[in-house]
Amino acid sequence: MKNNNQKGNTTIVSIVLITVLIVLSMWLLPKYRIYRQDLAGQANLRQQEWEKKILIESAKAKRDSAVLEAEAEVERAKGVSEANRIIAGSLQGNESYLRYLWIDKIADNPNVIYVPTEASLPILEARNKEIK
Repeated sequence: MKNNNQKGNTTIVSIVLITVLIVLSMWLLPKYRIYRQDLAGQANLRQQEWEKKILIESAKAKRDSAVLEAEAEVERAKGVSEANRIIAGSLQGNESYLRYLWIDKIADNPNVIYVPTEASLPILEARNKEIK
């Protein structure tokens, strides 16, 4: 009888244990899903924060680059201004040299024929082109 009684007790304990496991899993599974979704949300939030930091740093780099390029352009303009001032100073009172440069540039253009006149204006050669 003891043997049958022990088998009955073992069966009852097994049924109670299985019932407890089923109830426990029914209670834990929804909580685990919520926990997993919370972790996924936190990971997504951190990823978006990281991407935001990358965009901010990229924008700062572009701004710094633009500032440095502007400063370089100002320095180039100062150099050109100084060169123009030097050239203008050296050309004052050199009317004959300027006339020579003007004639030399005209000579490079085959469509212009220089004929000295009283007004020092070039006479342009005009040709009629027939339209076909």
